[in-house]
Amino acid sequence: MHIHILGICGSFMGGLAALAREAGHQVTGCDTGVYPPMSDQLRALGIDLIEGFDAGQMSLKPDMYVIGNVVSRAHLKDGSAKFPLMEAILDEGSPFTSGPQWLAENVLHGRHVLAVAGTHGKTTTTSMLSWILEQAGLQPGFLVGGVPLNFGVSARLGSGKYFVIEADEFDTAFFDKRSKFVHYRPRTVILNNLEFDHADIFDDLAAIERQFHHLVRTVPSKGRLVMNGLEESLTRVLAQGCWSELRTFGSAVSDFVAEGDPSDFKVFYAGQVVAKVRWKIGGVHNQLNALAAIAAAEHVGVSPTLAAQALTSFENVKRRMEVRGSVNGITVYDDFAHHPTAIRTTVNGLRRQIGPHVRILAVFEPRSNTMKLGTMKSQLPWSLEETDLAFCHAGGLDWDAAAALKSMGARVKVGATMDEVIAQVLAQVRPGDHVLCMSNGGFGGIHERLLTTL
Repeated sequence: MHIHILGICGSFMGGLAALAREAGHQVTGCDTGVYPPMSDQLRALGIDLIEGFDAGQMSLKPDMYVIGNVVSRAHLKDGSAKFPLMEAILDEGSPFTSGPQWLAENVLHGRHVLAVAGTHGKTTTTSMLSWILEQAGLQPGFLVGGVPLNFGVSARLGSGKYFVIEADEFDTAFFDKRSKFVHYRPRTVILNNLEFDHADIFDDLAAIERQFHHLVRTVPSKGRLVMNGLEESLTRVLAQGCWSELRTFGSAVSDFVAEGDPSDFKVFYAGQVVAKVRWKIGGVHNQLNALAAIAAAEHVGVSPTLAAQALTSFENVKRRMEVRGSVNGITVYDDFAHHPTAIRTTVNGLRRQIGPHVRILAVFEPRSNTMKLGTMKSQLPWSLEETDLAFCHAGGLDWDAAAALKSMGARVKVGATMDEVIAQVLAQVRPGDHVLCMSNGGFGGIHERLLTTL
């Protein structure tokens, strides 16, 4: 069929486009403000991208419109529709569906789905699990919200029975406010962690916990839930009901436990050493991600020993502590962190890697919908505790970033424009520094601009 995807450059919808193209469908799509890596991936696949959501795209006459959750019924100040193409689809009665629904019906049906859910670490853990199954010879399909460096693409159909998917709690579409992951019907589920996020969608943590419980309800009795034993919120989710096999990781009394440095540790299962992981990935969060992936892979017959061997060659994901370049002894990184907990975890991972006496300059923008609302602004000083200097791009915010970061004193600078932020960084940076740029968007190409100017 010919499908036309509205919002094609989102990490999920772009992956869906790649899967549809691989399956033999004709794929076109539209979006605004596209940026790498998804735009690069789509162009490499030969998928036509149309800028904007004008109603003229109705002339394409696809068999199905697949609607991303960026699309809404919103109107602009002048009264015109923000997404005129969607209005035309509705007016003409053209067939449309959501991305998760299309994926469930056309790709996931009949396969053993392994879903990775959680506030943090979904992309990395999904990539780890996919790589473990690949190294075990299972040739899995996958859809990841980023580009795993081991594969070079964010999605593929695979030839085996297994499909690994990043299971997002974000809402499905403007006409389906359930979380995306309830569509996937997984048999193996990782519940990595859970805290408040998506303040534009959920009123509080309890509302997100309810959605996670909806996911738990879809797992069969012969399925497996792999749960982070350190998370009280996940304990509350399972207290609402659990009908599947449960394996825990992380806490001292969990089924799967790690002992040792995050870059070189033993894996215990039921109190016995079953594997040893030695890899180039750092951070306690990645150690927990690895335990989750090992526990999920064990459910489909991959031994922890083999899983650990696979992780030794795991190369992480684009935009996850990705070194973008080094000039005059100054290293510039790109990372996707945007939630305060993720920022703190990322900074801690780098601090562990480089030691206590090397300077970290954190450059970040509160770009996610949650951060734009200012819901978690009070947590930002806490998230940046282990940095030496911090630089905030505050353009477009309705709240006072300088006031929110005031407790950091002279360690923080706030800029209203990209040029101002870059000038602030250049005035402070010196050889040997590590410049950590964090955003869930393109961040105005700040990484290349810094490297070029340096």
